[in-house]
Amino acid sequence: MKELESLDAAFVIDTFLLLLIGIGPKIALVPFLDATADMPEATKRRVLRKMLTTAAIVAALLLVLGGLLTRLLHFSPGALGVSSGIILLVIAVSMVLGHESGNGGDHPVEGRDPMQVAVFPLAVPYLLNPAGIVVLVTLSAEASSIAVLAVAVGVLVAVLVLDVVVFRWAVQVSGKLDASRMLVTEKVFGFLLAALGVQLVLNGLSDVGVIHLTTGH
Repeated sequence: MKELESLDAAFVIDTFLLLLIGIGPKIALVPFLDATADMPEATKRRVLRKMLTTAAIVAALLLVLGGLLTRLLHFSPGALGVSSGIILLVIAVSMVLGHESGNGGDHPVEGRDPMQVAVFPLAVPYLLNPAGIVVLVTLSAEASSIAVLAVAVGVLVAVLVLDVVVFRWAVQVSGKLDASRMLVTEKVFGFLLAALGVQLVLNGLSDVGVIHLTTGH
C-alpha cells in the first residue's frame, strides 16, 4: 500500500476495495452455506452473529493495535505480506481443488460445536482473511493522522454492514440457491485469490529488499 499521507477519494475507494476483498462476503459465503446447510434456522442465525461479531472485533483490534504489534513483535510489513500471501494461497488452492465444499475438506465441521465453527474457520480465516489482516495492520502502522485512521474505521464499518446484509440474505434464501453455480463462482474466485496471494508474497519480498518489482506505465 502507498504511504497514507492524505485523505482523498482515491484513498477511500482503494481502502474500500481492499477491505472488500479482505473482510468482504465472497470468500466466506460458500463455506458458510456449506457449514450451516443442515442446521436449524435459529442455529444458523446464531452462527452468523458469532461469525460477524468475531471478525469485526478482530478487525477493529488489528486496525487500532496493528502498528503497535509490528513494533512489539519486531516484524516488518514485508514479512507480514509474505506470510499472509502464503496462507491466502493455501486457502485459494483449497477453494479451487476442493471437491464437495467451500472449505475443501481442510476444516471439517461435522460434529463440532457450531459456535466454534463460527469462529474458526468461518470468521477467521474465511471472512477476515489474510489479505484483510495485511490491509488492516498496514493501515494501522502507516496512518499518518487520526483523521486517516478514522476514515479507515468508517470504511471498515461500511464493509461490515455489507457483510451483515449479504449473509442475512443468504440465510433467508439458502434453500433456493443453486449449489452448482455457487461452486463454479467459488472456483473462479479461487483463481483470482491465488493471484492475490502470489502478489502479496511478491510485494512482501520487495518490501524487505529480496527482489525488485517493476511496474508498467
